[in-house]
Amino acid sequence: MSARPGRASPPRALWADSLFDHLTTRVAVCDAQGLCLYVNAAIEDALNLARRRLVGSRVSTWVVDPAPLQDAVRRVAAQEALRLRLDADLARVSSAGEPGSAAPERAVHLIVSRFDADGSRLLIEWQETGVQARHEREARLQVQAQAHKELVRNLAHEIGNPLGGIRGAAQLLQMQGIAGEGLEAAQLIVHEADRLQSLVDRLLAPHRGVLHIGDVNLHEVCEHVRRLVWAEYAGSVGIERDYDTSLPEFRGDRERILQIVLNLVRNAAQALQAHDFHGAPGTPGAPRILLRTRAARQVTIGGQRWRLALVLQVEDNGPGVPEDMRERIFDPLVTARAGGTGLGLTLAQAFAQQHQGIIECRSVPGRTVFELLLPLP
Repeated sequence: MSARPGRASPPRALWADSLFDHLTTRVAVCDAQGLCLYVNAAIEDALNLARRRLVGSRVSTWVVDPAPLQDAVRRVAAQEALRLRLDADLARVSSAGEPGSAAPERAVHLIVSRFDADGSRLLIEWQETGVQARHEREARLQVQAQAHKELVRNLAHEIGNPLGGIRGAAQLLQMQGIAGEGLEAAQLIVHEADRLQSLVDRLLAPHRGVLHIGDVNLHEVCEHVRRLVWAEYAGSVGIERDYDTSLPEFRGDRERILQIVLNLVRNAAQALQAHDFHGAPGTPGAPRILLRTRAARQVTIGGQRWRLALVLQVEDNGPGVPEDMRERIFDPLVTARAGGTGLGLTLAQAFAQQHQGIIECRSVPGRTVFELLLPLP
């Protein structure tokens, strides 16, 4: 069968079993006229289009302003330059390969270079502008998690021993038959000692016990949490779903995954409850949480590359995380909520890292997204 006019058909031997599909870098190959000959799996994922839709289209249609990319392709093909770099905004590319409006948060850095010595084929690499910042943020979270672990263990040891003695002394006073204000004081000491011990136990929770590994269905967990939070808040917060039902089950500790999702959704619900909304659930301007699941290909978490990862985004339309807290949101005992302990997100991050995953946060007023990434071995 002959190729359709205007669409290039590269030799199968050149691209079959291409090593490019194993790269985290997004890579495309085009001809001297800018017609796409090949895209790797990372580009398919970034544009959310199958390879067959992209091959044969013009690479310049993938960005909002095509002129700079067209000029770079022309100059490199004409051997006026060995390599050219440019920044662009990734466009919403339709299934027909036509460009659209700018995609939110998708500024990209492009590198155009020769793939063949004669310039007949060009290599186009791109990175999300925020990729390096994300890797640095992940590394910082890993270091913070280890520091928090040591801090919590030392703190628990320093608090636990004297706390047990204080509680025991107060109980001894109660057993000696004191009455009146003395009895009330002894009871208060026991109560506060128990409260502090509970706090210490919660701090130590992620570091105790072993993981109980089994098959986990992320959507079943999300639905369980959705029902719990819906009941807890008496339907005052709308919870919407956008699931990719093709996602597979994965191996993990269901109870800890459940706790991650519950903490993230409950955290969002609490932020919405503290904000003044004027619409009823389900109407514009109403408090809303969105649970979104997706698959991500060729992701790097904690310096390790994974072929596939599950993504859960918990998005809300609340006031956002205060700017001065965004870098510390996963630190123990850090909270902007009156009466909060500041442990929920710390525990969630610890449980995610036990599954070799990570939780990240992006927040501006009106849109906060907590994103959980869980790699699939």
